[in-house]
Amino acid sequence: MAQPSYTAPDATRSVLLTIDVQRDFSVPGAPAYVEGTEAAVFPLQRVLDAVRAHDRPIVHVVRLYRPDGRNVDACRRRGIEQGERVVAPGTEGAELVDALKPTSNATLDAETLLSGELQRLADREWAMYKPRWGAFFQTPLGDFLQERDLNTVVVTGCNFPNCPRTTVYEASERDYRIVLIPEAVSGTYDRGLEELENIGVRLMGVRQCRDWLVSGDATGRNSE
Repeated sequence: MAQPSYTAPDATRSVLLTIDVQRDFSVPGAPAYVEGTEAAVFPLQRVLDAVRAHDRPIVHVVRLYRPDGRNVDACRRRGIEQGERVVAPGTEGAELVDALKPTSNATLDAETLLSGELQRLADREWAMYKPRWGAFFQTPLGDFLQERDLNTVVVTGCNFPNCPRTTVYEASERDYRIVLIPEAVSGTYDRGLEELENIGVRLMGVRQCRDWLVSGDATGRNSE
């Protein structure tokens, strides 16, 4: 008899996380543009379409840097204190890129997010603020997943060496089943992806992810 897998992702108990796909990080020419993020937006949009079609929950994880720098990572705090404005609360640069928004008029409520609450953007779709790299650190994400009996996180967004990868390891520490879609994550590289596979992360292409949402089946590292 086949043994159960503790890492096999379950489409029926999954949540999609989009991480830091905000204008200041994703639009060329923006003050903190991360190379490759614009190219990841279209594959991510296709994943979003599939997840919405299957009525699975979505959490858009975002950063918000207060102008006084008090909630900013130590490595970036000085620049913000000296006047740099990156994903500042209430600015256009802090907003999700248009392709991710569930409706054209969906905007972030900085006060709600900075208070530690999730903001509902649409039916089964929320925004959530994180104060550091990982989506679980000092956030309500763990409680959100537990309340909904979700055991699988699908990770996408910006920028693999920092926030998506940290989120993956935080999820692994909490025994979640994990999918990462390399096409929909900026900054990926082969060694890093191999390391994720070694801890049980399933790497999927966009088409494979869409098929998985239909069937609940999962295979290993394949892309289109």
